[in-house]
Amino acid sequence: MTKKLTWIIWGLSASCLSAPVIASVLESALGTNGIDALKVHQAPYNLIGRKIAIGQVEIGRPGMFGWDKAVSKNRAISLAAVFLRNGPAKSNSGVDSHAYNVAGVMVSQDKALPGVAPGARLYSSAVGSTKNMGQPEECLSAQHVALQNAGDVRAINFSFGEPLSRDPRPEATLDGNALLTLCVDWSSRVHDVLYAIAGNQGKGGIPIPTDNFNGINVAFSSRRGGVFNKVDVANLAGANQGVSGRLAGREFNLGGRRAISLVAPGNNIPLLNPDGKLNKVTGTSFATPQVTATVALLQEFADRQTRTKQPHWSIDARRHQVMKAVLLNSADKMLDSGDGLRLGMTRTLIDKQNQNWLDSDAYKDPKIPLDAQMGAGHLNVSRAYQQFSAGQWQASAAVPAIGWDYRTIDVEAFVDYILAKPLKQESFVAVTLNWNRLVELNDRNKNQQYDVGENFRDRGLNNLDLYLVKADAQNSDSGAICSSISQIDSVEHIFCPVPAAGNYKIRVQFRQKINEATQPYSLAWWSVPIN
Repeated sequence: MTKKLTWIIWGLSASCLSAPVIASVLESALGTNGIDALKVHQAPYNLIGRKIAIGQVEIGRPGMFGWDKAVSKNRAISLAAVFLRNGPAKSNSGVDSHAYNVAGVMVSQDKALPGVAPGARLYSSAVGSTKNMGQPEECLSAQHVALQNAGDVRAINFSFGEPLSRDPRPEATLDGNALLTLCVDWSSRVHDVLYAIAGNQGKGGIPIPTDNFNGINVAFSSRRGGVFNKVDVANLAGANQGVSGRLAGREFNLGGRRAISLVAPGNNIPLLNPDGKLNKVTGTSFATPQVTATVALLQEFADRQTRTKQPHWSIDARRHQVMKAVLLNSADKMLDSGDGLRLGMTRTLIDKQNQNWLDSDAYKDPKIPLDAQMGAGHLNVSRAYQQFSAGQWQASAAVPAIGWDYRTIDVEAFVDYILAKPLKQESFVAVTLNWNRLVELNDRNKNQQYDVGENFRDRGLNNLDLYLVKADAQNSDSGAICSSISQIDSVEHIFCPVPAAGNYKIRVQFRQKINEATQPYSLAWWSVPIN
């Protein structure tokens, strides 16, 4: 019983009520009022995540049919493999309903309650009881999952975290230097995997590793009028509260760096328990796997495009930075009125104070790329598909109104993406730039893997800036229509209206070198051309 309680505390589920549920497409978080994933399951898209490997790390693990008695009567969830840290899982040991619910969000094959990516291959590792385990074992588990499927795992889900009170550093803060946080940022780059991290929830929360740079932190939404469009009050998200806030149990990133990237449905989500009974659950734990599994849908499409050698597709489509840029840039912020000027967005997302994106400091201040509560907005799978399917376009020629790119830039240089068509007056432009913090492993035994007892070196974050400028402007500082120029974030994000019809370009600028003189980055953009 004690172990089970520990898992519930460390997991990010706000409630797990055994109540009968009537699931419908309208109620489903996967429908048009949620993340709009059911559309891409159907023709002509037919995307369910086939052959794409994704991962899960938690304190416990989901039961596996044929291996664990707890799921002997329930075949809804098919798992590729289950582990205990970096070894095989023991039959009937470490099985946890929370982990099972999270897995169900991703890969459930139940007809009434399908997962976001029912065709994906899910590898799940349990860290084990938190009494004797901590961040080293959690890092070991994440690495083990990242190495599955011949080292080709596209995204890993964290629906758990560590409280600062358990961090061994003296006076531990959310400065990005907890071992597990460093591990996530290191693994993102070395294993090329996108980590989706459950956002800090509740007073005090379990914030490590939400101070990562290279992953996506997820907050959760609740319904208003049947639509998931409000940041749920249970999310712990806000501006940096300083020392007094930390003492009160509210833990935020140091220096005002934004901790939330995306919002996804997480209130009263109907799921199956291991015994096959229906359940309603609430929390960031169940929003995050929607992001993880969305990567599987997009990656199935990417593999299809590259396999058939479609133009403007390359293996760059697999990169975690590209997935992050696509998911953030396609997120819903403000409901489109039908004229397309707000990029066809399907809802207006509001925060806990009922403020929308246009009320936010992120909209008004170019030094703040993301909203403290809403991040870049609400996950929308159909829009993410639209953003991604536009393909990769390089800056060597004029680019279409929607697209993405992955490339490198040298210090003090800039790259201009000239939009081929003039933009409509008062239409919005969304642009997202992201790149990695550079974390290296202090690999004592030179085996190129993390081992318990080893640690990481933070080499910091290079400073890149993002601008929308008139096509004939030479100087990005004076000619910028709008900009995102944070000095502390690994994301720059623009969402702004075009003041006058005309020709524009997007500029990526490498302002300041902190580590290497060449920086890989990903860029995604969405604009409204004059036809």
